[in-house]
Amino acid sequence: MKALTDTQIIDEFWNRYTELVRTAVIPYQWEALNDRIPGAEPSRAVKNFKVAAGLEEGEFYGFVFQDTDVAKWLEAVGYSLANHPDPELESIADGIIDIIAAAQHENGYLNTYFTIKEPGKQWTNLQDCHELYTAGHMMEAAVAYFKSTGKRKLLDVVIRFADHIDSIFGREPGKLRGYDGHQEIELALVKLYEATGELRYLRLSRFFIDERGQEPNYLVEEWEKRNRISHWTGRPGGMNLAYHQAHEPVREQKVAVGHAVRAVYMYAAMADLAKLDGDPSLREACERLWANVTQKQMYITGGIGSTHHGEAFTFDYDLPNDTVYAETCASIGLIFFAQRMLRIEAKSEYADVMERALYNNVIGSMSADGKHYFYVNPLEVWPEASEKNPGRHHVKAVRQPWFGCSCCPPNVARLLCSLNQYIYTADTESRTIYTHLYIGSETEYTLGSDRVTLKQRSELPWSGKADIRVRLEAPGTFRLAFRIPGWVTAEPAIKVNGERLQFQTENGYAILERLWKDGDSIELDLPMEARLFGAHPEIRSNAGKTAIERGPLVYCLEQIDNGAPLSSITIEPNTALTHSYDESLLGGAVILEGEGAKEDSNAWSTAPYMPLQSVTTPFRFRAVPYYLWGNRTPGEMSVWIRTKG
Repeated sequence: MKALTDTQIIDEFWNRYTELVRTAVIPYQWEALNDRIPGAEPSRAVKNFKVAAGLEEGEFYGFVFQDTDVAKWLEAVGYSLANHPDPELESIADGIIDIIAAAQHENGYLNTYFTIKEPGKQWTNLQDCHELYTAGHMMEAAVAYFKSTGKRKLLDVVIRFADHIDSIFGREPGKLRGYDGHQEIELALVKLYEATGELRYLRLSRFFIDERGQEPNYLVEEWEKRNRISHWTGRPGGMNLAYHQAHEPVREQKVAVGHAVRAVYMYAAMADLAKLDGDPSLREACERLWANVTQKQMYITGGIGSTHHGEAFTFDYDLPNDTVYAETCASIGLIFFAQRMLRIEAKSEYADVMERALYNNVIGSMSADGKHYFYVNPLEVWPEASEKNPGRHHVKAVRQPWFGCSCCPPNVARLLCSLNQYIYTADTESRTIYTHLYIGSETEYTLGSDRVTLKQRSELPWSGKADIRVRLEAPGTFRLAFRIPGWVTAEPAIKVNGERLQFQTENGYAILERLWKDGDSIELDLPMEARLFGAHPEIRSNAGKTAIERGPLVYCLEQIDNGAPLSSITIEPNTALTHSYDESLLGGAVILEGEGAKEDSNAWSTAPYMPLQSVTTPFRFRAVPYYLWGNRTPGEMSVWIRTKG
């Protein structure tokens, strides 16, 4: 499949988000990076670069990977400028790029922590210190900015840095056979290769993937050399190779373990290399790990990583709702992984997960004003417990203006600014254009001698109707493939020029092959109804509970609509769920209602326990899309609700 050439989003639902990022999020985050948000945790990421460049005096501040917040912001700016040229924003970006370039060492090295705080200790603690991870994010930023503006300054900076890294790492005598504790550079080097055509960067990415988990294990050797001292504590500490996905070679890994973001960033790079190298063993590993993540370790919202201890996977079906982690970055990484699996083979399951994570966990992490964020994305919130129970302090009842570790906010910005890259792919060999996401847009591909433009209009997420108009300079025969989402509740209908067609499916895609003419129109009707879902019996947190979905959206109950405690509400298993559009709900959304019951608290004495009884009153509950929760009066929230009887 070739890379996306040119896609513009024209969509009532998603343009709200792309415009929010462009007009509010990017400016707000620039203020945060410059420590100008009252009440927010300081970042000083920009100041670190100024100090490293010799432009200001000062000490290093923040995490060892603080540079990445600037890099991800620049990447978001690059994607935004590609869609909406903005001379003022471009000038601001050029200014920080000048400072970054001034902070680079003569040999190409670039990292403000090791420039300011620990000069001379570069590449001595790959396990903890995120040097290659930080380099990878700057590479991604440089590629995005170069592609959008044509300006090479940051690209040339990261080329020098990549060349330096290539001189340090490898299997050749005198080089380090190491790899980063936090994966990221592996997928970034693939992007740098695609932007420059330099095969050394692809080989270096492959080295980092292939070397991981090999014996003798580099991370263990490095750990022993520094007397097992941890960067984070300054004291001797243990070694958990599985946390870094370095416990065995990547091709032998069967289940997702360790830090969730690191894992899916690595899986995305593995999928890139499997596609580019035609590597069957790497592809098999990707398919195996994909199945484990999405079938046994993923929340219904598309969140992954169930524990705050190490922001990590635990084990199959361990998916607690109230102490969940489900970091925003992890869902974004899962989307990266899904996108790359689609490039290997168009299968609807990949796009289904991509859509689920996007519509629920990712956009739900950002407030309606674009200025507050969730790092953790829970499925159950009890505000008093978040405040007073140390085991739940990581679960916030309200979004935060910024974080000391603010990896998630700029990650959301860069994903939403590049959303146009996730809607379509094309396979030139089979002359097929695939539509993966139903997002209003216009795209253009060249299939042989046919230059094809598709203009899509979509009513998602509120309705399953979409139509596509074909533009051609001359009639041509090729295939258009449309995903049949997993949420479709009845036989979908597809019409071409008003005539309903029978269609064949391949891997969950409806395939339409014919002689297409300019002006041909395709109408899709993908039936969408609200449904109650249960959980696998092994998911103990959800025993006797149900969740509600409609189309790509997961729904939740909030205290503001249903009162507290939400745990006193039960849903009738056979309730008829009704839907209506509420224009007053945060820009408008479909809300759901149904019949249930609520326990009568007046039937209880002050004693905590009483003989079992059932004293309930009928109750009509109201559910709202999960992505909107927490934007009104703070209170309880729950995705999974008890069922009656």
